[in-house]
Amino acid sequence: MLYNVVDIQNILPHRYPFLLVDRITQLEAGKYIEGFKNVSISEPIFQGHFPDHPIYPGVMILEGMAQAGGVLAFKSMDDTSQEELEKKVVYFMSIDKAKFRIPVTPGDQLVYKINVMRHKGAVWQLEAKAYVDGKVVAQAELKAMIVDK
Repeated sequence: MLYNVVDIQNILPHRYPFLLVDRITQLEAGKYIEGFKNVSISEPIFQGHFPDHPIYPGVMILEGMAQAGGVLAFKSMDDTSQEELEKKVVYFMSIDKAKFRIPVTPGDQLVYKINVMRHKGAVWQLEAKAYVDGKVVAQAELKAMIVDK
């Protein structure tokens, strides 16, 4: 374990119920990150999606992958002081080639695997995949930018 949920909250501004990464297990600055989210029936999203057939929404999977990518971007900025980082935030710019392959349900563990495709200045382009039990459940190309708050 590299970062637990408390550590992640020190990196990202997201909080319950919208913090969608529970742990970071691997990180290679500027290149790769892996983390996971445990999907629980107690999450409020399942009250409406769907009451008698709970499916974790694809948009939440995308957001979780983006949050993991945000951790990667922040932790790759080794030439930036902690004080400067606290004045920054990561904004989504685009989502391309999104595909949802297998429904995610309560009890699943979503494993996010994010690779850097390109990085120039404040802009990050990422190849993101989410897995459950070793099978790809979702994938997308994400673009994000680190900006001042």
